[in-house]
This record gives sequence, structure tokens and C-alpha cells, in this order.
Amino acid sequence: MPAPLTVQQIALYMSKRRSGSRQQAAAAAAGISLSSAQRIDAGRLQPKAAQPRQRRRPDPLAEVWEPLLLPLLERHPGLTPTTLLEHLQEQKPDQDWSSSKRTLQRRVQHWKALNGPAPQVMFPLSYQSGEIGFCDFTQLKRVHVTLRGEPFPHLLFHYRLAWSGWGFGQVIHGGESFVALSEGLQNALAACGGVPRVLRTDRLSAASRNRNGSYANDITPRYKALCSHYGLTPSRNNCGVAHENGVIEGAHGHLKRRLEQKLQLRGSTDFEDPAEYGALLAEVISALNAPRQRRYEQELETLGPLPAFRFADYELLTVRVRSTSTIEVRQVVYSVPPSLIGRQVTVRLHHDRLIVYLGRDWVCQLPRAYGHGSHGPRAWCIDLDHLVDGLRAKPRALLHCRYQRHLFPDQRWWDFWQQLLAAGDRDGAARLMAEALYAAVRVASFELVLTFLLQAQQRKSLSLSALQQRFRLPPRCSNHPDPVIPQHLLASYDHLLPRAARSSSGCGPAAAAQAVETGPLSQPLAVARTAS
Repeated sequence: MPAPLTVQQIALYMSKRRSGSRQQAAAAAAGISLSSAQRIDAGRLQPKAAQPRQRRRPDPLAEVWEPLLLPLLERHPGLTPTTLLEHLQEQKPDQDWSSSKRTLQRRVQHWKALNGPAPQVMFPLSYQSGEIGFCDFTQLKRVHVTLRGEPFPHLLFHYRLAWSGWGFGQVIHGGESFVALSEGLQNALAACGGVPRVLRTDRLSAASRNRNGSYANDITPRYKALCSHYGLTPSRNNCGVAHENGVIEGAHGHLKRRLEQKLQLRGSTDFEDPAEYGALLAEVISALNAPRQRRYEQELETLGPLPAFRFADYELLTVRVRSTSTIEVRQVVYSVPPSLIGRQVTVRLHHDRLIVYLGRDWVCQLPRAYGHGSHGPRAWCIDLDHLVDGLRAKPRALLHCRYQRHLFPDQRWWDFWQQLLAAGDRDGAARLMAEALYAAVRVASFELVLTFLLQAQQRKSLSLSALQQRFRLPPRCSNHPDPVIPQHLLASYDHLLPRAARSSSGCGPAAAAQAVETGPLSQPLAVARTAS
């Protein structure tokens, strides 16, 4: 008995016949006999109805599905097949249920499709050109970036236009903050060359308070002012519904994967400074934008114009400089020039730097450091250029300074300092190291001075005088020069005595003539004291 014809054979035969093929040629193409082709043309042959698949072995869950597992699923539809299998093994330990795992998975999947809760429906979205831009922070978790061997805690700010897919990325020091959001967004808009009508974010604490009130009241005043400055309408997704921002959330994965691949090709995740890392990120962003360039140019025509000036992307703080020539900002102690001691200065706090002003005058710029939280220990950001003159005047302060480790430029200097201390003469070691740091900052370089110290130590000729002669260090200046006190006539004390006492003591003109007049002493009677 010939095998029944399939639906595909009949459809192929009819297609050949409609295209003009003869009956015999169409039957050969479909792989059927000529008699079957004649029955198809006569309408006497129907495709065999598909029969439901019959079970070929006994149901292993027949005894436990309805009495034991189904009530659990009805009460808790979120239970997984693995959890149900473990529960089954606990209830009936005399039987091995591991071979029934796949059967249980199909049974639970079929039951949830018919009786379980319906999943959320995803709607395909379409955006207009120049309508909306998305921005968000993301973290690179699978690789650890370092700066000169030290961990570099950072985030990536990511901005994307919804219609063209054009993107922008920037390295953000520390965590999420309004100054980071403000600088990243303004740099993105400047690089883009235009402003969309709507800016969409998730529920960033830098922009929203995330209370149970109305949306308008949740927007922070600074974020509202930033959006108003650029003519943006702020928008955000619902709480806990990240897929509503899929335009930027999905792009996070592409950006980070490309960046990780670039780091692997580079062969190292250690960078000399943040600018080098930012340049690598810019290369990745440029490669992602290349296939979208034409569409971006079309969207650029529909974007709004940029304002004439930027919004403030920093936070203003007012602090007073301590007697230690330091200021404290966000649990971090920074050194400043000693000339500011006692003065009140204004600090512009950016996400990656601090700019210090005295009144309206620029004083210095400091790299921003991050501490360990509001209740953790303070962090230190010390610039030796600010303190090296004071350290040279008070070298023994180096022995017990609280931020002693931060006064040394790298680990080699610190190791050499530990060797000097281990030699025993701690005061001499402090004087030598203070002079060496002064020479490295003011006269030569750290590398040159350290090389001399190591070579002199090997030759066992290391001394303070040798260091001073090698680099021709100027003498230490004292704020109070040693006074020269001339000696005076002893007879000049006579006017302090009463006249009667002078006559009775025999101190007359003859005695005065016998007084010996001396010149200035070779050594002063007093030496100006300097604070230790």
C-alpha cells in the first residue's frame, strides 16, 4: 500500500499545474504517481488529517500530578518545575523522580499557558525624528579598570537619540550625582549639535525624589532648571519597569560588550590617567555611530538649537582653609596653597575635579577623590607641591603626619622611606627625606632624585650634605633671622642707681673711666626660636 500523500506534495503538484506544467511533469516534480495526480485533478484525494500524538509510555506523573502538584501550582503559580521536583522528592523519597524532570517541565509550561497569569504585553514603539532622547548611567561589571594599578571606581554616562540611534558616552568618576548628570547631558547635547523635545530617564535620584506624590512635584528644582535651560520636557519610566527605557537599556549591553572587546584587544585594563580611558571609550562610541551617521544627519535637521551658554555643571561650596593648609569636602581632605590658610574660599565641585576660588580669582584645580561613605574614614588628596616648603621647615613632622603615606609619589619612594626608618636614626631619616622631596619638587624630578638616593645607598655614601651638594639646594630660610646684639659699656647701668648709692659705691668719673669697652660678642645671646 503506497504511503499517504502529504500536504506539501499536494501543494507542490498544484503549484506546478497552475504554472502550466503537464500532469506527468508536475507529478514527477512532486514525487507522486500519475494515478495520484489524476485523483488530485479529479478532486477525489484529500490530505490525511493529522492525528494527535499518542503517548508511547505510561505517564510517570499520573499518581502525583493532580493530588500533589496541581494544588500547589493553583495556590502559587510562580513555582518553578525545579522547586516542584524537589518537593516531590521530599514527599516521596522511595522513588527516583530525576528522570521525570523534562516531563514535569512540559506539564508545568502547558498548565501555565492555559491557567497561569498572563505575562505583560510588549508593544512595538515608533518615535518621530527629533522627538525624544534617552540618558542613563551604567556600570562596567565584568572587567575591572585601574589607574596606575589602583582601582578606578566609575560609571558610564550613556545618551541616545531614539529615532536615529546616535549615541554618546562619557566616563563618570564616582557614582550618580546631579553634577555628573548635568555635565554628561550637556556634553552629549553639545556633541550632538541639537536638543530633542523630550528627555527620558529612569527614576534617577539625581533628578527625582521618587515619592508617592505627583510627578511634577517629584522633579528636583535643579533638574527642572537644567531641562528648562535647554527647552527639554523631562520624562521618566514607571517604577521598576526598566523595559520602558529599552532604547537606552538595550544599548547599554552593546556598548559594554564592544568596550570589553576593545579592552581585550588592548591587552590591559590599566590606564595612565582617566583621559586615556575616555579616549578608548570615544573610539567605541564612534564605531557604534558609524552605521547610523546618515540617519543622524537627517534627525539633526529636526533637533532644537543649543542655548548660548551652558548650565552650571558643578556644585558651589564655601569652606575655610585650616591651619594645616587643607580643606574638607565630602569626607575628603584636600591640600591647598599655604597662602590661603585662614581664608574662606569658594569651591566648584565637579564629578572629577574641584576648582578653588578666592573671591573671583582662580587659585587652583584639584582632582576629586571619593571617600568611604558618610560614616567611614576620611580620604586624603594631598599635593606635595602645596606642602613641601612647610615640610622642609619642619622635617620631623614627617614621622607622625596623619597623611604620611600620601606625601610620597609612589610605592618606590615609600619603600625607600621605610628602609631609612629601619636604619634607626629616625630624626636624620626625616631630615634627609624632607630634603629629598623638596629637591624632587622644586629642583629636579622624582625619578632623578630617587635614582641618586638608591645609588648613594648602594655606595654607602648617603648623607644629607651629599644630597644638598648634588642638587645645589638653597639654604632653608628662617622667618626670623638671628639678631646681632652689640655689647655696651658697663658704666651705662649707673643711671639706674640712686645718686647716693653711686657715690657710696665709689662709682665716680674715675671708676667710669676704668670701664672696659668691648665690641660685639662672637655669639648672640639669644637665638630666634622656630617652631618645631
